[in-house]
Amino acid sequence: MALEMDSKNSNSAVTGDAAAATTKTNKAKENRNLAGSKKNQSQNLVNGNGTAADGPATKKKCKKNRNKSPPVSADEAALSNGHVEEKKPEGDGDADADANANVVAVKDEKAEGGDGAEAAELDTEDIDLDALHDAGIHVNISCPGSELLTVQLSSMELVQEIHQLLMDREESCHRTCFSLQLDNVTLDNFAELKTIEQLESGSTIKVVEEPYTMREARIHVRHVRDLLKNLDPADAYNGIECTSLTYLNTITQGDLLDKKKTRPDSVDCTPPDYVTPGVFEPPLLPLHPNFKNAKGPQALKVLTTSAWNPPPGPRKLHGDLMYLYVITMEEKRYHISACSRGFFINQSTDDTFNPKLDNPSYLSHSLIDLLSHISPSFRRAFQAIQKRRTLRHAFERVATPYQVYQWAAPILEHTVDAIRAEDAFSSKLGYEEHIPGQTRDWNEELQTTRELPRKTLPERLLRERAIFKVHGDFVTAATRGAMAVIDGNVLAINPGEDSKMQMFIWNNIFFSLGFDVRDHYKELGGDYAAYVAPRYDLHGVRVYNAVDVEGLHTLGTVVIDYRGYRVTAQSIIPGILEREQEQSVVYGSIDFGKTVLSHPKYLELLRQAGKHLKILPHSVYNERDEPVELCSSVECKGIIGNDGRHYILDLLRTFPPDVNFLKLQEVKLSTELVEMGFPIEHRHKLCCLRQELLEAFVEDRYVNFIRIAAVHLQQLNAKKPEETQSEEKKQLPAIEEAEKENKENLNVNETPNDKENEKEKETPVETKNAEAMVNAIREAQSNVATSNEIQAAEVVKQACAAVGSMKEKEFDFRFNPDVFSPGIRHVDGEEGTSGSVAKQKLLVQDAAEFLVVKQIPAFVKEHLPHSSPPIDGQNLTESLHSHGINVRYLGKVIKTLGQMPRMDYLYRIAVMELIVRATKHIYYTYMQSTDSMHLSVAISHFLNCLLTNGPINPIVSNDEMHKKRGGNGGKHNKHKSSKGGKGQQQPAINQNGGSTTSSSSSANAYDWTLVTPRSLWQQIRKESKAYWDWDLDCDSMDSAMNKFGIMRICLLRAFCLKVGIQMLLREYNFDSKHKPTFGDDDIVNVFPVVKHISPRASDAYNFNTTGQAKIQQGLFKEGYELISEALNLLNNVFGAMHQENGSCLRMLARLSYLLGDAQDALAIQQRAVIMSERVNGIDNPSTILEYTHLSLYSFANGHVGMSLKLLYRARYLLVLTCGEDHPEVAMIDSNISLILHALGEYELSLRFIEHALKLNLKYFGNKAMHVAVSYHLMARTQSCMGDFRSALNNEKETYSIYKSQLGEKHEKTRDSAECLRLLTQQAVLLQRKMNDIYSNGKLTSDLPPIHITPPSMGSVLEMLNTINGILIVQISQRDIVKVRSEIEKHMKANTDVNEAIKSMVAAANNNGESEVLAPQDNNKEQAATAQQLTNTPQANNNRSNKVTKSYRIVSPNVFWDC
Repeated sequence: MALEMDSKNSNSAVTGDAAAATTKTNKAKENRNLAGSKKNQSQNLVNGNGTAADGPATKKKCKKNRNKSPPVSADEAALSNGHVEEKKPEGDGDADADANANVVAVKDEKAEGGDGAEAAELDTEDIDLDALHDAGIHVNISCPGSELLTVQLSSMELVQEIHQLLMDREESCHRTCFSLQLDNVTLDNFAELKTIEQLESGSTIKVVEEPYTMREARIHVRHVRDLLKNLDPADAYNGIECTSLTYLNTITQGDLLDKKKTRPDSVDCTPPDYVTPGVFEPPLLPLHPNFKNAKGPQALKVLTTSAWNPPPGPRKLHGDLMYLYVITMEEKRYHISACSRGFFINQSTDDTFNPKLDNPSYLSHSLIDLLSHISPSFRRAFQAIQKRRTLRHAFERVATPYQVYQWAAPILEHTVDAIRAEDAFSSKLGYEEHIPGQTRDWNEELQTTRELPRKTLPERLLRERAIFKVHGDFVTAATRGAMAVIDGNVLAINPGEDSKMQMFIWNNIFFSLGFDVRDHYKELGGDYAAYVAPRYDLHGVRVYNAVDVEGLHTLGTVVIDYRGYRVTAQSIIPGILEREQEQSVVYGSIDFGKTVLSHPKYLELLRQAGKHLKILPHSVYNERDEPVELCSSVECKGIIGNDGRHYILDLLRTFPPDVNFLKLQEVKLSTELVEMGFPIEHRHKLCCLRQELLEAFVEDRYVNFIRIAAVHLQQLNAKKPEETQSEEKKQLPAIEEAEKENKENLNVNETPNDKENEKEKETPVETKNAEAMVNAIREAQSNVATSNEIQAAEVVKQACAAVGSMKEKEFDFRFNPDVFSPGIRHVDGEEGTSGSVAKQKLLVQDAAEFLVVKQIPAFVKEHLPHSSPPIDGQNLTESLHSHGINVRYLGKVIKTLGQMPRMDYLYRIAVMELIVRATKHIYYTYMQSTDSMHLSVAISHFLNCLLTNGPINPIVSNDEMHKKRGGNGGKHNKHKSSKGGKGQQQPAINQNGGSTTSSSSSANAYDWTLVTPRSLWQQIRKESKAYWDWDLDCDSMDSAMNKFGIMRICLLRAFCLKVGIQMLLREYNFDSKHKPTFGDDDIVNVFPVVKHISPRASDAYNFNTTGQAKIQQGLFKEGYELISEALNLLNNVFGAMHQENGSCLRMLARLSYLLGDAQDALAIQQRAVIMSERVNGIDNPSTILEYTHLSLYSFANGHVGMSLKLLYRARYLLVLTCGEDHPEVAMIDSNISLILHALGEYELSLRFIEHALKLNLKYFGNKAMHVAVSYHLMARTQSCMGDFRSALNNEKETYSIYKSQLGEKHEKTRDSAECLRLLTQQAVLLQRKMNDIYSNGKLTSDLPPIHITPPSMGSVLEMLNTINGILIVQISQRDIVKVRSEIEKHMKANTDVNEAIKSMVAAANNNGESEVLAPQDNNKEQAATAQQLTNTPQANNNRSNKVTKSYRIVSPNVFWDC
């Protein structure tokens, strides 16, 4: 770990004049995590980024003539790509390469399918991909005292990566200070292997021990400490070193891939009590299973630096570097000296300094060797630790890109740890003593990486990897600095000013607090506006970074919420601190528009970005009444740094304002909005529309534009012969009818009684629309050339006017972000033109209305089928954001959901999210008025008030309280609102949106003791009404439970994650009447909630989307290849651990399963589960879905018991997160029931399927397929129990649903009828026997026996596939071709619409006065950019979560819900 930190930092100081070196060193930095999967002699050495060469060996089969590396076992799988190379028969290579469609073949098919542009893009990169997939070489490595090691290397890797490999191997992990030599020549650590002339396949590289320096000795000691602590989960619970938890191997009791298939009669399938249906409050302890045994054996009692350090002058001259003190498990005490040759025992004692060699001294180059000599217990324990370490999955040992915090943690033993103490109290800011130039210049690193070349694929990969690595380091440093600022450990740069106005610089990062200093936001909402401004600014930084205009620079920005304070961390523009802001700004305004500046270079750069962000260039008057052109909001400031770069900052108003939350006299909202309560006066005036909304709005207008253009094109042909006219009249109503039907489809305010066939209804309507438009446009287009060009121009003009285009003769939708900003004087253009302020205002109003009228109903409609239901508030928020809906509309969403019984679960999740957010506002104010000495008591008191109705008695001594009230409040809470001044009446509460009754005296550190459950819930009600315009109508936790069905443990989890509280892992009695539920000991820690941008991997994203398109067409193998390539590229950019990698792994596992390779699916999905636990969290909704997928693949591989355990874990986590009343619980219960049924546990099985049926009836209606399957499963179970009458009744329900939905002749209906016949036969037979026994006292008649046959594992798997959305149907090749041609025809129709409009607009524009851009080109470009801009991990994770149901109805065609 020490060497990792060394390489991490020594290579990260990126300078502007060393861009080329940057790429190389950043590659080395990335590699620190890797080497984890190399265990045996035959190795695949992978770099930490998993270059495409290391990929699924890795799926290099898509290149026919490429050299393949030999197959490796699962244990030796390359870490970078996260899945194993498939073992192929020797003669199968070429055939398989053909079958799996190389990239060129994929491109050809894309061209046929109308995706020629993407194909061309892939074509241009083909050479680059060949370069990435270079052939590997085999190298021997000779280590002192160990056998010769043979590894396979990629020629693109660095020598540094061999260091990482050796440091991870069991026999060589204790070495840190060594060099690698080839033919007695020392190799450069940062040289690529292909640049070493003498290196060839079969060469032997020798490991040579090097003399220690002080720095190397410290690194070695740190590495030894990390090896000994490797199994200890303390760092993961404490949230440091980017470590996190995973429990998959604990649940499965070892590696799933090593398990043997289990016989049904040998499986222990009894579920824990908390998993069986009917549990209301699930326990908390199972969240962290077996944590007591996770630590591993103890090797030493104490390993610390000695108090005799540093060596005195005479000893330095003898080579002493440092002294260590060790207490072994045998209670022996040793003082150890570190010298240039290694480590030895000296003769010092605790009282006497005698640094001479002891007898024997055991001089060893490695401290591990020395300790093994002197302590047998150490030797045994270290071997056990190493064995367990190497048995862990590679993904368990790699650091995550960002820290994941646990909301619950056990009591951790606090041990002596000198390294930890040194890190905590030393003045260093990271590991800067290892970096030339000491502290890191974050701004220079962030900007230099963005300036790296990006023309070819390898260049882009190196650039994106460097950006990601530097950004990750910056986030870590900013988080640590923000915590230090709030804890009072950083001196302010303006210490004489009020604490709220103080600013800080730490580690070359600028920190400011979320308060309104100098009344900067006075007119916009004061502290409220100051609190939300950093978040909006971060959003602006994200979108400008995504556009990635060359030459336009943004600041590194991280927003941290910690202990109730919001801290903004930013990189520092060179020279900004040396001059006043007025002298620095060359573009924009520093006083909200009173003085405005512009700059030609900024106009050029921002105009490029504005095309993608849909920002309209506009002019405003400055203080001298001169028009000034702007291409952004007025608040956006342009500063040219001392480095000559053009920076933009204060991007909080990048997008137009939301007029639904602004009370403006000149704005008249529609009647519909007014009836809904708009406009609502928000507490600040910075409300903006989301970028996703603008994209959806423009897309909607573009569809209308096409329709209207098609109608007008038909009317151009009105002078044709009568027969043509009559035909046109037939077509025109067809278009109008199609449009009408489409509008009706958007109406979701109707009662959702018959929504089961929603999807089946949508597809024909969309096809009908497309075909009608294509036919109309084609026919009219054939006459455009001969018709008057003026008429053609008129068509475009009328269509543009109808949809409200900003330009008269071109489809153009861009927004003026300043159009409603107070105090800004706009230059008004001609009415009807893009310069018209009235038109700009109307467009912004239309977009805000579109959000309420179209997007909220569209959001509800999307979730009606419950195909990908949100599981918690985070899921819900991501889904709202993907539709462009801000969380401030949550109250309106709740009102809509409340009218729909089938959306009850989503209604409950939304209400809980609103309660959590309202409570967060109050909590932040509460925390600011709390003394740091009493944080744990105050937090526990707050949780008692929120979640219980029992006794609340915060334990603070009266003497102390009296002393405190009489004093000045102490210095522990230096940032709380100070007495006097302007902030006295509205203290820190304002910036958080809280509204506490006792806030006016928040300077008093004990006001928190006055909070009661009643007063807190009154504040929550008040806050929900003020912020979301929704009446909560609850005055206690009990009333919230009774009214909404919210569980207290779910609310506790959601609240802790939202505000950063870590609870003690124990069972809490919420109904305690004698003592408070929470005590001060139950608050283990508080952690920061960090918001930052997420750098993209653009090429991987393109491969992923192309692969998903192939899957939609049913081309599974081609899709598999493309997504494998995407995974390789993601590994190259992000390293082994990232949310995006997990999404790709899940998709690959699903594809492997659909292609019939269940074993490969299991191996890949295992990695996906571990990665989700590590990167998202052990109880994240994504992790729950990963567990359910893994259980299916486990069952398919014969691991029946493991499959049940995984389902039990998924169900527990799901109930802990959102309760039992959820559609996903129905699916999991159906799976559990089916497997229990297969194992003969009929009573247990019946309990689960009854619960699943109840939920399915509630959420899908009594005629849905889900319900039919549930009835059928109940019938099967009851028949096996001998209850034929009940089984018969349930199967009748199944038959009734199939008959009404599918018809009598459908196979499912016929199967159900046959099942009914058999059940009837058995029921009659049983009744006869019962009657015989009843009448005669014994069985007299010779009736045939009753047959109860348990189901086969094959039939159970088939039914599991059905439940999980995989329907496999045998179909002829001719029908496959027919269906595929229909799909291609439908896709081509959509393409032809665009092409027809393109031709028509071009013809119209030829007659125009100016050359304009064809509207669909503009739209395509913007849409492509929009896809990239919204490509955040959250968005992608949300998107990939939807791939939970796949319908393999036509082999190989799939309808994939994604």
